Amino acid sequence: MNDLPLAKKKPASNWSAIWILPIIALLIGGWLAWKAYDQAGIMIEVRFASGGGIEAGKTEVIYKGISVGKVKAVNLDSEGKADDVVATIEMSKEAKGHLLTGTRFWLVKPSVSLAGVTGLETLVSGNYIAVSPGKGEPTLKFKALDEAPPLSNDTPGLHLTLKADRLGSIDKDSPIFYRQLKVGRVKDYVLDDDRQTIRIHIFIEPEYANLVRKHTRFWNASGITVDAGLSGFKVRTESLASIVAGGIAFGTPETRKDSPPTDPSQPFRLYDSFDSAQAGLKVVVKLPDFEGLEENHTPVMYKGIQVGMLKKLKVDDDLQGATAELTLDPLTEHYLVEGTQFWVVKPSISLAGITGIEALVKGNYIAVRPGKKGAAPAREFEARSKAPPLDLGAPGLHLVMRSENLGSLEVGSPILYHQIKVGTVQSYQLARNNKEVLLGVHITPEYAHLVNRTSYFWNASGITLKGGLSGIEVKSESLQTLIAGGIAFETADLNGPRSNKRIQMFNLHSDRDDAVKAGTMISIRVDRADGLKPGAPIRYKGMDVGTIESLELTKDLQAVQLNARITQGDARVARAGSKFWVVKPELGLTQVDNLDTLVRGQYVEVLPGNTQEAKRTQFIALTDPPNLAESEAGLRLVLSASRRGSLKTGVPVTYREIVVGKVVSYELGATADRVLIHILIEPRYKALVHTGSRFWNTSGIGVDAGLFKGVKLRTESLETVLAGGVSFATPDNADMGKQAIPGQTFALFDDPEDDWLRWAPKIQLPKK
Repeated sequence: MNDLPLAKKKPASNWSAIWILPIIALLIGGWLAWKAYDQAGIMIEVRFASGGGIEAGKTEVIYKGISVGKVKAVNLDSEGKADDVVATIEMSKEAKGHLLTGTRFWLVKPSVSLAGVTGLETLVSGNYIAVSPGKGEPTLKFKALDEAPPLSNDTPGLHLTLKADRLGSIDKDSPIFYRQLKVGRVKDYVLDDDRQTIRIHIFIEPEYANLVRKHTRFWNASGITVDAGLSGFKVRTESLASIVAGGIAFGTPETRKDSPPTDPSQPFRLYDSFDSAQAGLKVVVKLPDFEGLEENHTPVMYKGIQVGMLKKLKVDDDLQGATAELTLDPLTEHYLVEGTQFWVVKPSISLAGITGIEALVKGNYIAVRPGKKGAAPAREFEARSKAPPLDLGAPGLHLVMRSENLGSLEVGSPILYHQIKVGTVQSYQLARNNKEVLLGVHITPEYAHLVNRTSYFWNASGITLKGGLSGIEVKSESLQTLIAGGIAFETADLNGPRSNKRIQMFNLHSDRDDAVKAGTMISIRVDRADGLKPGAPIRYKGMDVGTIESLELTKDLQAVQLNARITQGDARVARAGSKFWVVKPELGLTQVDNLDTLVRGQYVEVLPGNTQEAKRTQFIALTDPPNLAESEAGLRLVLSASRRGSLKTGVPVTYREIVVGKVVSYELGATADRVLIHILIEPRYKALVHTGSRFWNTSGIGVDAGLFKGVKLRTESLETVLAGGVSFATPDNADMGKQAIPGQTFALFDDPEDDWLRWAPKIQLPKK
């Protein structure tokens, strides 16, 4: 028994499995308590004017469709204000940073008004409290708004301000229409600081914001507009909603499609109606004649279309004129600029015909002609006493006639081609020199092709009498020209050259005989027209062979085109080989040429071609007179020098100080290291030049100085001192060499050697 092991003793444990459940319950309770604490909201108080529609435990606080709180209790104000109800609201912890003094609460419930139905969703979900975060200091007590606040300016879209004289039936949430499509709504409205106008704040949905431009016009589209007259009546409304609740419509004039985007900070004007928005430009016009004009009755017309109305007419104190206030269609805004013309149209009967006959039916009216696009805007104008000349931009051909006197011509006198009326006289005035009359003439588009540079015009007014041994001839263009005057024209060549100038100028001859002259029309292009004018002659060897009839700039504006008539020798002048140049005065040290042009004016000289060359009527003038020596007889030689010096074309070539030739031209050599001077020796003296001859430059003065021999001056002549010259000498018989041949080249020395000056060979010259 003693061999058995001893038992080990172990102390009894105090742990029991029954404690597990309480511990777990404790942990769960702690977690639930922490979670309840962590998820607990923020309790705030919101004071409402009425507790109707608010239920504890049911009414939620909604922000952008998401619940951010719930009403926990609804009680009367503890401060004893029986009119207020305090709602205790538990807000989510995420809203803590937005519970500021600027945050706004309001109750949303179903509402039916003229502007429409709002809060319709509450019929299903029940009333709710809406919230709009704001700025300010943290707070837990708020005062609810009686109604929803205006739309925030931070809302994406276009927020604008309109200024109106009266509100009409426009209300908050009234619709904004574009082409009868609702694109926005009215946010709110307030009385402006000036107490004279109302500021209406509106909102345009983001997708329609680009429809509002700088020149967009807004008008009150509320109710129904009825426009009645003798021709019937017109009813206009934007939509059924605008009839009931009021509304605003807008649009941009078709002529301002290029209008830039709007500046939201600049208010727009709200017009009373569509008509006032479309004809709301006020213009003041001073009228010298106001006979037959009536306020709110006399129209403003442009080419038969009404563009405005005379609204006010105030007669001046001296009764000599009146000031008219016009209301014009906004479509004309782009054309109301400096240069716009107004005048009164009324029936008029004169020798030139009847004008303004339409005024006999509908009464006198005010006509307008827009100024040039792009000119400075204007709103005040001086009306003309009569209709202005036809607009230069009108289709057709616009001409200016130059005449010595007006005769019986007047505005409206006809322009005749083969006794067919093809145009009219539009205006007349004295030229700047006060010696001529300038007439503005218009040729209708269908006859514009009849006029070109070969056309000639004459005054066809009255009767032309021609008498002789064979009797008396009486001639008149037409009965109308006999009474009212007129201008006739013919065109020598209907396929002749045409002018590219917008306004062409012609001479108006006294009669047909003066206009019809034999000759050929040509055009000459010159770089400048200084000193040239219509009537300047074209000469050949001192004889007038033609006349410049008009001048005009070329199409590229780089030159001037002379339109001339050649009356003598045109068979040779109008040839491809003819050369033209402008003769002008020349003043120099050595010569004075063409002084007569200082008195009689500059003219054009011509060197005719020959009849074997092709005919030509368009020429380019030479910048300098041609070198006529090229065709002269004589011995032509070339001198080679290191520089030209003062030599120029035309200076003399002398032999023993006798002029025997001249310099005809000069140029650089082929390698540009020498100057080649071309000279011409007269035929009688060509025997003087031999291969042994020496040439030197006699320009200026030669000085030879020394201590013992003093100073010696040498010059060929006073003329060579100023203009330069060439001299040469030929040695005695032994060194003379052969006679020079045409084109032979000689060296040109700067100075002669003493031996050259002593050479004196005997050379037989031909008799004169």
